[in-house]
This record gives sequence, structure tokens and C-alpha cells, in this order.
Amino acid sequence: MKIEVWSDIACPFCYIGKHRLEEALSGFSHKDQVEVAFKSFELDPGAPRSTEKTIYEKLAANYGISIEQAKQNTKSLNLQAANVGLTLNFDGIKLTNTFDAHRLIKWAMHFGKEAAVTEKLFHAYFIESKNLGSLETLADIAESANLERDEALKVINDQALYSDEVRSDEDIARQYGINGVPFFIINRKYAISGAQPTDTFVAALQQVWEEENPAPKLQVLSSDAGDGFCADGHCVIPQKK
Repeated sequence: MKIEVWSDIACPFCYIGKHRLEEALSGFSHKDQVEVAFKSFELDPGAPRSTEKTIYEKLAANYGISIEQAKQNTKSLNLQAANVGLTLNFDGIKLTNTFDAHRLIKWAMHFGKEAAVTEKLFHAYFIESKNLGSLETLADIAESANLERDEALKVINDQALYSDEVRSDEDIARQYGINGVPFFIINRKYAISGAQPTDTFVAALQQVWEEENPAPKLQVLSSDAGDGFCADGHCVIPQKK
């Protein structure tokens, strides 16, 4: 089973949804046969690398609400995050452009570090208040995932590297009609939109597995009378007629 996850590092629901999926997978009996691939999606492709604007000011402008309402909304969001063990620091968020972070993930994929770097980027952005627009910060994150820091810095300094891979993910998202994240596609046949409750992921995993791996059906040729059988610790002896 392959699960493709379209998400953006600057999306709190993506962080929460990622952890809810992982929570569901932890109890899934076939988890060793599940591959999770992270796909790029930019919520704000035109965002500057750095800005003095706060997350509350951005939310207020985007949704036409007050700063206070924006703060209340993030408090509600943090309650959801707490259910999967996350404490998001909205006060410290440093708004930035996430394109280079997505390129870093694509590079890390070649070393089997895609999931580790993705998690570290989310943690850096939402919990540690790191500026992911800083190339040095991105290189530090790569190093913390046991990747070569100098090589990571070389990659993220060269805009030509892994840009096509990021754009390809975004093109595929458009083809699927994905206009919001997180968005999960299982085996390119089944879709889950948004940071659904863990139970939804649990049910989806089981349903897809059963539909994709149906148990063999046998055509029964014996009669109900039979010649006797044993089951559940006892035997049924047919009555002679």
C-alpha cells in the first residue's frame, strides 16, 4: 500500500494530519507493507523569504477577521494538536517561503531521510520558531537528520536542483484537483482530505487493505450433512439415518 501525502511545512493541519496518520499506522497490522511518500504543495508560492508580519496578522488578512479572533482560532487548533502530542508555538512562527524546504525534502529522499527531514522541518517551524527561509537553518536541519551539511547547503543554494521535482508534485496536485492540504491519496485510487480524526485513517487503512487484498473465495461442493467435522475444540458427529 502506498500513501502519498500532499502537504506544506507552513500548514498546521498538515502537521497534525501527519501525526494522526502515523498514529493510525502504529496499530495497523500491515504497517510494514505501507509506504508513505511526501509530496510538495505551497500554500503561498509568492511568500517572501522573510517578513515582519505575524501569523495572526496573516490569518486576519486572509480570512477577514480580527487579530484577537485569529489568536482564538489558533488556541482551538492547539487543542487538536495536543491530542497527538504536539504543542504549536504560534506566537513564535516566522513566516517564510517554503519552496527551498520542499527542495530539501526531495534531496533527502535519495538517502531515505524524507520522513525524518519532513518531521524536523515541521518541528522547527511550529515548535522551535526557526526561520525556514534561512538556508543555514535548512542545512542545520539536514545535519540533524544525519545528512551532510555542506552537501545540503550546496543543494539549497542552487535553485536549479530539485525544483523540477517540487513542481512536478504541484502539477500532479492540480491534475487531481487538490486545492487544499493535507491531502492523502492511497494507491492512486482512494482519497482523504484534511486532518481527519485518527479513527478515520484507521478505518480507511483497513478498508483499502481488504479491497486491495481480498481473501480467496472458495466454491463449496460439499453438502450440509457432510461426514462430520471438528472445530472450536469439539467434533460434530453426523447422525446415521
